[in-house]
Amino acid sequence: MNLDLRTVNVTRYITPLREGGSLPALAEADDDFKYVLKFRGAGHGVKALIAEFLGGQIAKYLELPVPELVFANLDEAFGRTEADEEIQDLLKFSQGLNLGLHFLSGALTYDAAANDCDAYLASKIVWLDAFIINVDRTFKNTNLLIWKKELWLIDHGASFYFHHSWTNWEATAKTPFALIKDHVLLPKASKLDEVHKEFTSKLNDTILKEIVNQIPDDWLQWEDQNISPLEIKEVYFQFLSIRLQNAELFLKQAQDARKTLI
Repeated sequence: MNLDLRTVNVTRYITPLREGGSLPALAEADDDFKYVLKFRGAGHGVKALIAEFLGGQIAKYLELPVPELVFANLDEAFGRTEADEEIQDLLKFSQGLNLGLHFLSGALTYDAAANDCDAYLASKIVWLDAFIINVDRTFKNTNLLIWKKELWLIDHGASFYFHHSWTNWEATAKTPFALIKDHVLLPKASKLDEVHKEFTSKLNDTILKEIVNQIPDDWLQWEDQNISPLEIKEVYFQFLSIRLQNAELFLKQAQDARKTLI
């Protein structure tokens, strides 16, 4: 599977999408496609982009339905004519490489009460989110879309939360992830054992290393850490490798949490 990302140049800022605190936006690029842009100059900065990138690439490798990710270049002059000062500042601090998700025009937010999801797909999504410690796929904020009658995963920017403090990451890698109890699809995830066997056989250190090595060095110049881009990548890789080796922990946590719901 080709996991390489295309790079596009943003040509038009269309409108902000104010659903979250990071002020993503709908924009058009020089390939004539529209993208939901995630900005390096927003709240959690490049760490949110790294989480979005890693979560999206792992989901893609596991053949889950995710919109295409692209690296999105923002020119220095872009946004100077923007009237909104908050957006103008966001664009100013986001010059360079950002991340875009292909815009699913006409998509609707997944509603657990109104929309169905088959047990195997639900189990795959629950397993993925437990693996990448994604805290943001709840009933309040599903981060799931229905597009062309199919379910799509979006927004993995709240994953890998250990990197905001960058301490005890090894311990976090071995945690069972208790917050999986709040996952919107957990009640439907009755095939976790089968998914666990499939995904633990698909994932390995080689593919995890390949994905991590794709993180742009431009996103790894962290002023709050005295650590090189190479060292940062190694921590992300080790985190994923250790977590995969201890996947039985979060599998059991998800299964136990599910028992309390059904």
